[in-house]
Amino acid sequence: MFASLTKYRHAFLLGLQSNLVYRANFAVRGFFSLFHLTVVFILWGAAYAGSPSIGGFSFGQTLTYFLVMLVMQFFVGAFNEDYQISEEIRNGLINQFLLKPINYFLYRFSIFVAARLVTGVLILLPLLVAVPLLHDYLTLPHDLWRIALGVPAMALSAVIQFSIAYCFGMLTFWFLDIQGFVILSMAVESILGGQMFPLDLLPAGVFRVAQFLPFYYQTYFPVAILTGRIHDIAVVWQGLGIQLGWVLLLLGLNQILWTRGLRRHTAVGG
Repeated sequence: MFASLTKYRHAFLLGLQSNLVYRANFAVRGFFSLFHLTVVFILWGAAYAGSPSIGGFSFGQTLTYFLVMLVMQFFVGAFNEDYQISEEIRNGLINQFLLKPINYFLYRFSIFVAARLVTGVLILLPLLVAVPLLHDYLTLPHDLWRIALGVPAMALSAVIQFSIAYCFGMLTFWFLDIQGFVILSMAVESILGGQMFPLDLLPAGVFRVAQFLPFYYQTYFPVAILTGRIHDIAVVWQGLGIQLGWVLLLLGLNQILWTRGLRRHTAVGG
């Protein structure tokens, strides 16, 4: 068991080293995210100009939501894992895993965790600039249970994000170019994942449907826990159950796509 874990620890360290090489790129991306936060501040400030609250939340609560959402994306978001997996399949680099006792999913997930650790730490740098400027507007709840349940929700969110990216990468076994699928997925995720606006502003019926989709649990759910947009702890526990269900379902789908994809795979290169 420990020997098996050692393999993926080495993959994690390899991913850590690879991403540290490009740490400047990630840092620049983090600082550019401040422009996004500035746009959010201006647009939502205008929206709140004629009303003290929208959807029952103040401007400070909404701004806090977007700030936490931004940080969350750097810690759990799958940026280009689907393209990396696709490239390894198309170039035959995946062949090396077919003859070795290495689980390809766990190998790629170890690298994903390493990458998110680097990007997550680097996003803290622009936060040192943004938080003092926005301190008077930010408001976070102080309930300890939010952290206790928000952290597991973040972990499950990371698995969901990676699993969806992995699924799209596996489509390379059937399609030469997966860019169209990835772009469509990103568009859906940006809306139903709460990146464009808090999902609780949707009509009640639409919001209820969104709560049963995986996109809801990619970023919105953990952010809503940590920022107080979900008030009832019972709702959080229910959400964690649904989130875990999506994790298991996606892991099963990943295995099916891998198994069936290998039947179509022609081992050249690598």
